[in-house]
Amino acid sequence: QVQLVESGGGLVQAGGSLRLSCAASGLTVSSYAMGWFRQTPGKEREFVAAINWNGAGTSYPDSVKGRFTISRDNAKNTVYLQMNSLKPEDTAVYHCAADRSRMIIHTAHRYDYWGQGTQVTVSS
Repeated sequence: QVQLVESGGGLVQAGGSLRLSCAASGLTVSSYAMGWFRQTPGKEREFVAAINWNGAGTSYPDSVKGRFTISRDNAKNTVYLQMNSLKPEDTAVYHCAADRSRMIIHTAHRYDYWGQGTQVTVSS
């Protein structure tokens, strides 16, 4: 059974940093493309970052580019999202996702597995 468990969320002041973790079981992250999405009430999930299966490629939307970094530790079977220079508009529930196609995908519905999410709140 595949499980993705996010952790590392919390309350932080604007300009601060957080590192989110996504621990996987039942799949090997090095064989999947992995992504991070975020969601606020009443809105669709928004693409935040993705890394392809071998780590050679990453992708970010302009809203987080230069501030967020996705990475992967194959030995720990865990994916990370380092978030720096946080802004109040980054406040959301952050979810990690895995896609067996191995390619970077920006569309939420194409991912095969999802975690339950971790809340990130950025105060002004």
